[in-house]
Amino acid sequence: MAPTIQTLPAEVIDLIAAGETIDSLAAAVRELVENSLDAGATRIVVSVWPQQWRVQVADNGTGMDLENLQQAAAAHSTSKISTEADLYKIATLGFRGEALHSLAQLGELEIVSRQNDLGLQILEWEMGELERQELSANQPQKRHTSSPIEAVKSGWRVVFNNVGEAVEVEAIAIAPGTVVTVADLFGNWPVRRGFLSPAQQMRSIQLTIQQIALCHPQVNWQLRQENTPCLHLNPGGTAKHILPQFVRGVRSSDLQYLKIDLPGSETTKSPIATQLVGAKINRAYQFPIPNSQFPIPNSQYLELVIGLPDRCHRRRPDWVKVAVNRRVVRSPEIEQTIFSAFARTCPRDRYPVCFVHLQISPSEIDWNRHPAKVEIYLHDPSFWQAQVSAAIDRALNLNEEVLPQPPIPDRVGKLLKASEQKSLYDLVSGGQDRGGEESKNRAIELMELRAIAQVHNTYIVAEHCSGMWLVEQHIAHERVLYERICADWQLKPLEKPVILNQLSALQIENLSRLGLEVESFGEQLWAAREIPELLVDRDDCADALFELSKATDLQAAQVATACRSAIRNGTALSIVEMQNLLDEWQQTRNPRTCPHGRPIYFALEESTLARIFRRSWVIGKSHGI
Repeated sequence: MAPTIQTLPAEVIDLIAAGETIDSLAAAVRELVENSLDAGATRIVVSVWPQQWRVQVADNGTGMDLENLQQAAAAHSTSKISTEADLYKIATLGFRGEALHSLAQLGELEIVSRQNDLGLQILEWEMGELERQELSANQPQKRHTSSPIEAVKSGWRVVFNNVGEAVEVEAIAIAPGTVVTVADLFGNWPVRRGFLSPAQQMRSIQLTIQQIALCHPQVNWQLRQENTPCLHLNPGGTAKHILPQFVRGVRSSDLQYLKIDLPGSETTKSPIATQLVGAKINRAYQFPIPNSQFPIPNSQYLELVIGLPDRCHRRRPDWVKVAVNRRVVRSPEIEQTIFSAFARTCPRDRYPVCFVHLQISPSEIDWNRHPAKVEIYLHDPSFWQAQVSAAIDRALNLNEEVLPQPPIPDRVGKLLKASEQKSLYDLVSGGQDRGGEESKNRAIELMELRAIAQVHNTYIVAEHCSGMWLVEQHIAHERVLYERICADWQLKPLEKPVILNQLSALQIENLSRLGLEVESFGEQLWAAREIPELLVDRDDCADALFELSKATDLQAAQVATACRSAIRNGTALSIVEMQNLLDEWQQTRNPRTCPHGRPIYFALEESTLARIFRRSWVIGKSHGI
């Protein structure tokens, strides 16, 4: 059975961060949708009438019986926590018991609900257990004038007054689930209606649903404005399938998804047990009961969806999102970590697309930082920052995680499997592992790039197991040098000083900030006696130092140094030189783009080549036979 809604004790209420949580239509939608998700809904329809300040949220969740429904809008009433200790193991989206009560105070609240078939199964089992107990005690079987089973098959409509008391109750026909309607929102608070226009309200609601959908990709979402559909999100396996549905210009192929188990995680599942209050016995059911006791997951993991910087980026940092335990939150520390991890991978004045979802132990989180639960405290933020940074590095690398082995066609696979029994070779699928050194060599072969030619002394043609790659030699070498000097920025003394002229006071200050001290050498002349190590043997040291004098920080100077020192386009390279460059480039942290944000390589998959050359054609048919 669903947990019973009860009023929280006074000592628990005093510990909850209270305040204004409903200040707009979007806030009302957020609170109602979170209740639907806590009820295990897989389909949620949000209807909004912004001119009438009316909102309705319908779901197919577990629903409520009449007793819980009448208590739902009472002050500080919830089924999700009951004691002070529960505040330190929050596993649900809502838990304070304020949302429905606040909506009843701010508008006209109506709830229609019916328990779903799962609740009916439990009640049938419970009634059968009670009847068996009565028969075993040799008691005469009672005849009920109204069956509890029939009560579950019909729903209830309850209207609440402005203090959360049920004033109208009636039975009603409804599909399993819950429909919450709030009309004339802020009717008694007209000042609240002046903040946002109807169009702004709808945009805010749409953004709210989009953010929640990223954390709950298994849910089918619909948003309607006055019965006109304006947003429909199809369910998917991960946030990677959801993001392209509402971020313009982003395709699924532009995104990279990783799921990483965090240290200390456990893979065992929590036992599912439920308490049958009516039968007064405890039993473990053989079928899952969603949210029956709001079980806390034992495993800790990180889900990451990034836009590959060589394929997509944004003009604004509007899609750098952080979620913790199925809720998008503001976390300045982790957001700054994301921007740092993407440093010098996107073009100038462009920002990455990144969604980080941490599923961690509730004991690591304090939700009582903000009434709207959009800001939290993490007890060890530096640890989670390190985990996020490492995950982004893995996603940006060129390895077997992000470049899986091309699948073998079904017909070819069946042929090989039929032949391997008669041959000396063995077909190993991607899901199998031979183990040991052989498995290691297989992974190396998967990532191997073999240089075969050079086009216009600019592009390296490389063979890959998935097809053919074109690598731009200058920016690939620039990426190698940039990461090398970032790890070891060294200045070398010059045998003969380099003479610079026409330096401004700002340029002299910039050089000093880089550790390059210059001294006056005459009128409008300065002598530099040190230079970055990569520039020592160059003939254009003076030009290089003059360029560095325009760099406002060390990172910009390192980019300029790497760019000037990299192999120039138009330089002929031998096969060995090309192969060495490819090997060095593949080992960099961010091999997809140069420090300026330009894409380094272009991949032509074998399937693309086959489509271009019509290799799927049957030769006989192409001749008209």
